[in-house]
Amino acid sequence: MLRHMHRSGVQPFRQRLLPWVQSIAVPRSNRVQPSAIRHVRSWSNIPFITVPLSRAHGKPFAHRSELKHAKRIVVKLGSAVVTRGDECGLALGRLASIVEQVSVLQNQGREMMLVTSGAVAFGKQRLRHEILLSQSVRQALHSGQNHLKEMAIPVLEARACAAAGQSGLMALYEAMFTQYSICAAQILVTNLDFHDEQKRRNLNGTLHELLRMNIVPIVNTNDAVVPPAEPNSDLQGVNVISVKDNDSLAARLAVEKKTDLLIVLSDVEGLFDSPPGSDDAKLIDIFYPGDQQSVTFGTKSRVGLGGMEAKVKAALWALQGGTSVVIANGTHPKVSGHVITDIVEGKKVGTFFSEVKPAGPTVEQQGEMARSGGRMLATLEPEQRAEIINHLADLLTDQREEILLANKKDLEEAEGRLASPLLKRLSLSTSKLNSLAIGLRQIAASSQESVGRVLRRTRIAKNLELEQVTVPIGVLLVIFESRPDCLPQVAALAIASGNGLLLKGGKEAAHSNRILHLLTQEALSIHGVKEAIQLVNTREEVEDLCRLDKIIDLIIPRGSSQLVRDIQKAAKGIPVMGHSEGICHMYVDSEASVDKVTRLVRDSKCEYPAACNALETLLIHRDLLRTPLFDQIIDMLRVEQVKIHAGPKFASYLTFSPSEVKSLRTEYGDLEVCIEVVDSVQEAIDHIHKYGSSHTDVIVTENEKTAEFFLQHVDSACVFWNASTRFSDGYRFGLGAEVGISTSRIHARGPVGLEGLLTTKWLLRGQDHVVSDFSEHGSLKYLHENLPVPQRNFS
Repeated sequence: MLRHMHRSGVQPFRQRLLPWVQSIAVPRSNRVQPSAIRHVRSWSNIPFITVPLSRAHGKPFAHRSELKHAKRIVVKLGSAVVTRGDECGLALGRLASIVEQVSVLQNQGREMMLVTSGAVAFGKQRLRHEILLSQSVRQALHSGQNHLKEMAIPVLEARACAAAGQSGLMALYEAMFTQYSICAAQILVTNLDFHDEQKRRNLNGTLHELLRMNIVPIVNTNDAVVPPAEPNSDLQGVNVISVKDNDSLAARLAVEKKTDLLIVLSDVEGLFDSPPGSDDAKLIDIFYPGDQQSVTFGTKSRVGLGGMEAKVKAALWALQGGTSVVIANGTHPKVSGHVITDIVEGKKVGTFFSEVKPAGPTVEQQGEMARSGGRMLATLEPEQRAEIINHLADLLTDQREEILLANKKDLEEAEGRLASPLLKRLSLSTSKLNSLAIGLRQIAASSQESVGRVLRRTRIAKNLELEQVTVPIGVLLVIFESRPDCLPQVAALAIASGNGLLLKGGKEAAHSNRILHLLTQEALSIHGVKEAIQLVNTREEVEDLCRLDKIIDLIIPRGSSQLVRDIQKAAKGIPVMGHSEGICHMYVDSEASVDKVTRLVRDSKCEYPAACNALETLLIHRDLLRTPLFDQIIDMLRVEQVKIHAGPKFASYLTFSPSEVKSLRTEYGDLEVCIEVVDSVQEAIDHIHKYGSSHTDVIVTENEKTAEFFLQHVDSACVFWNASTRFSDGYRFGLGAEVGISTSRIHARGPVGLEGLLTTKWLLRGQDHVVSDFSEHGSLKYLHENLPVPQRNFS
């Protein structure tokens, strides 16, 4: 039953690779001693150092995020995954990507096992070919002519196909795994091998020895001798599962070998609450024992013995035996190339089986609640939305002691773990809460003329009038790091604009975010819209949230440039509003005022260096070098303990220069600044366009003509004359607050306040108007007259 694959030359190759891996692949400070390295393997010419993975088997993982700790993994490949659409032959490209993923995980130090279908399909292809060839030869001998069109292929018996296909299937796996220096072995089993105690011990011993030698066992039911399939009536309890198909085989194997994770790949995304493909079908992210009543099972796949019902029963049996299970799609061309590795990384792929139900709603349920609550919020009168925001402002000051106490817990837990700039962002104070309350009251006042405001009226024809009005965007997802003060700001803007809101804060601010969200819901409750704003407290990864394109209409990241870049990369079909970097420039012109420059530079750089609108690059006109003005700037920066990095041109003017800048495109976020020299205002503009991030850029000069040239030609979201970069802020602009600063060129740009969270819709009111009346021979003509826009009275 065991067919061993030869792996020649692997060990010497690994020995040759070891010194190179130690010296190059591992950073010097983290270099692993040879005794600590378990295996060194090569995959796609990339060396890997794999570290031991250990987990006491007993209970299955409770959350997806824990799957990355899985040591022993069974991957079950359904017939629909490994076979072609015509059911004759294998899907070679799909199979190759699966082998590649299994190899990656094996080379990470995990123990991988495959339960694979495909022998019948492979054998069917071979036997069809043999039959056609045999028939054509006989016809040629008997009639002298080849009438292939009249040939009929007889029905092929599955056991014969399996017998003919097993060797070819295994040869294919052997060729593929050899490319990754991995050895594999074939094991064919039947139900008797599990029920006969001696055979069962032999099977376990064989599997144990193969795994010990880092060999991938490839297991399949011995379809050449297996009896016909029977109903799955015995899929009850831990000790009585029969091996009738590869689903039950995979479950039995997973429990027998105390496997951490069973991945079942099929031709559907997972479990749905109604038949897949129906209008209301929703993928079930997590399936719990006892939820079978909520699932409607469809028909079986086009090939194979088991349907989805059999997979679910086998999965629940494995879960009861201590093995975590994920059922996912292994055929989709966009995901099949990384579906297995994504599952092991804890990403939301397929349906995850768990015994632990979360205490609160899922993020999908929270999204639906936010959408429903947001629609109710949008129907409130402007005065009611303003009342909610004013009440929240009062709560921020009335409950300041509880808020600051929660914030103190966050600061204590973050001490030593967060950098100084992030600790400053995390910290709340009485003055910050007072400023927040003032900003919220500004938003309340401006919300009076937000939702439902008429922007345009047009008379299309007689008794046919068109209006364009403002409406909420829908459901917003705001992701923020180390900024608990962001929560009430964004919440107030969402309330004012009638949007539903999902908030995902950093775990470093968990205590602060929790109490601020409770106060927000308390304010919302006065008009019965408590569920419009939801705080995501589940273990949802940001990347998974960015895939909820059917729930979320706009993502707004608030945090580091790396966070914004990661979200922009991860967002699938959802627009992202924000900026990835805040590389703000200040150009000091040759006609700058001595009295203004140092004040502006100090405020822009030193007032809050961690902010995205802090100064990062100071451009100095060449004529100012070695002047009292230049000396004052340098002296002030030294007093403020600002580290100076010299740009290439600035360094060339100095005998002993500060450290030369590594990149002119750097956001320091701390008391550091780059100084560079330019010859003119045009060169300053060119520098900003090349190295800036289109955030905020400033000119300091007394020459109005030069200033206007700078203001008109710099292509950034905010461009200032003789003003600190720190004015780039929604509160300082009079917007009350902001959800962020956008450097994009569509919809909203710069500090995004209330207006940036609105879109429009068109309302057309007619009286039995049809387009045919406006044709060349119709009775009506288009008027397209602009009508006055009604003004609301908010006194």
